[in-house]
Amino acid sequence: MKKQLLSIILSLNVFFAYADVKLPRLVSDGMVLQRDQKVKIWGWADQAENVSVKFQNKVYRTQADGDGNWMIELPAMKVGGPYSMQIIGKNQLEIQNILIGDVWICSGQSNMELPVNRVKVKYPGLVENSKNDKIRHFAVNTTYEFNELKKDFATGGWKMASPENVGAFTAVGYFFAKALYEKYHVPIGLIRIAVGGSPAEAWLPEGTIKKYPDYYKLLKKYQQKGIVDSILKADKEKIDSWNNNIDKEDLGLKENWLNNNLDFGNWEKMSMPGLWKSNPFIENKQETHVNVAGNLRNSGVIWFKKEVNLSKTQLGKPSMLILGALVDRDEAYVNGVKVGTTGYQYPPRRYNIPENTLKEGKNIITVRLVANNRNGGFVPDKFYGMTLGQDTISLKGDWFYKVGYSSIPMPSNQVTFHYQPSTLFNAQVAPLKNFVTKGVIWYQGESNTRNPKEYESLFADLIKDWRIYFNKPQLPFLYVQLANFMEESSAPQESNWAELREAQRKTLSIPNTAMAVITDIGEWNDIHPLNKKTVGDRLALAAEYLAYGDKEVVYSGPVLKSYEIKDGKFILTFDHVGSGLVSRNNEQLKHFAVADASGAFKWAKAKIEGNKVIVWNDDVKNPKRLRYGWSHNPAKANLYNKEGLPASAFQMP
Repeated sequence: MKKQLLSIILSLNVFFAYADVKLPRLVSDGMVLQRDQKVKIWGWADQAENVSVKFQNKVYRTQADGDGNWMIELPAMKVGGPYSMQIIGKNQLEIQNILIGDVWICSGQSNMELPVNRVKVKYPGLVENSKNDKIRHFAVNTTYEFNELKKDFATGGWKMASPENVGAFTAVGYFFAKALYEKYHVPIGLIRIAVGGSPAEAWLPEGTIKKYPDYYKLLKKYQQKGIVDSILKADKEKIDSWNNNIDKEDLGLKENWLNNNLDFGNWEKMSMPGLWKSNPFIENKQETHVNVAGNLRNSGVIWFKKEVNLSKTQLGKPSMLILGALVDRDEAYVNGVKVGTTGYQYPPRRYNIPENTLKEGKNIITVRLVANNRNGGFVPDKFYGMTLGQDTISLKGDWFYKVGYSSIPMPSNQVTFHYQPSTLFNAQVAPLKNFVTKGVIWYQGESNTRNPKEYESLFADLIKDWRIYFNKPQLPFLYVQLANFMEESSAPQESNWAELREAQRKTLSIPNTAMAVITDIGEWNDIHPLNKKTVGDRLALAAEYLAYGDKEVVYSGPVLKSYEIKDGKFILTFDHVGSGLVSRNNEQLKHFAVADASGAFKWAKAKIEGNKVIVWNDDVKNPKRLRYGWSHNPAKANLYNKEGLPASAFQMP
């Protein structure tokens, strides 16, 4: 009886799960199907339920299997649409506004995730002029999974490019799609499965993670029942306790420093922008200097105030408070009115000021800044000011400040579960298995700079595994080399970022891959450079050559091919010279360094001779090694081809 009862319950579960034909989120209104390849339509139904698909005046039939899964393969189709599709089982579904074109997976970490809204300030009119129903975007929110391959996404739907929608598109992907559409006039579908901060190992399947014992150990740990929930609970309690204590002890909240009539003339002054660990106003103070709430060097809450005097003619215009980027999180007020808040350091602070908030004469800007880890402040070399219509007022210079509460640093070592091995493959790659695509664009690597030598293996495995999983051995895989970042170095330096770029360069040995070099468009003080158009355009050039067969396209900057040492000089030969090698702005070649057997690198001279580069240092008589662009921020590296594409950094041997 018990067995019979269990069988009935299981049957009922299947019935209630699949009583109607159901479709994955990808197979929905507005979808783009891949042209020129057989494509799959799939979903779930009752066991053995008959399912038919009507599309372009043809009917395709199948039957659900014992687990309720069904799939129908459609023949290769030419560019076209919009079309509708009917799926019929016990119920009937209709999918509308389907296009046949090219579908690209957009993956990686935050620089691929970064939306158009974050970069639109750099591109006036971009959003307003974005209407194009032939460019479509499917965005997947961050999810993770340790124990199974997910069959569907928990979120997501197809959106057409328009002023209402495009702000949420991946910026790199949008510029990539825009460039391809303008050249080929083929509909482009973008599927964004990018997760900020994610390392490569999170995107690998469990079978491959076994090659990496430390990662596999972590995966097996988090697969244990209940452990994730217990860690989440403990981490949340620690962070909540820290934040609650900050708010409870903050003198600024207790004494209402937000009061616009507050006399803050006795507050200290600090020149901003700057981070207070390196701020001369702080460094020059005696170590005994302590505010009423504690030492400014500590983490905690710092309140900043600044007066701005406005004339009557400056009022009545759309106004915005722009605060560059702040470390770590802020609440910003104008005349006591809250205009914005941001929870972590990276996003730019662009806060609209409500109408009638500003007044003639004195206006008070207040920033309550919470520093998590001992070094907060206003990120240097960003713009801090107000816009009043077309007018701009700078807020650079002295700000009054006072410590609200000096705290121990925020507790660290919380587990970010969507960064753990295999979690993103299981949750974000797996649901794509049946959806046929043109290729992948990938922007990731910053989170692997802690162990760059390992990245060469991780990244190669990732490309191989995705191709196996999608059953497309030659799937085009186009990726972005890391941008220049952090302060420039005046001397040759060791660099994890350079090591990782080298691993990316070596990945070009894998067939059907291409790399966009962007060490000329980064920002030293921002890991998320705004120039995403150049990134998208360079990826599009690679796609034109690799995926669209335009073999006349120069799609890459110079990449080292071979070298020899003769008479104390390196003679370098390059692939992808295009119409010829040049130096940017016709300046002397920079950022080459050589070393002898001692291993100490020294800057070198370099010159172009035809399609070769000659490199030497008169003081290094017997050179053994050479590097180009080898630093966190090789912004001065200036070897290009005439098509305007920069050379990749490299070292040899």
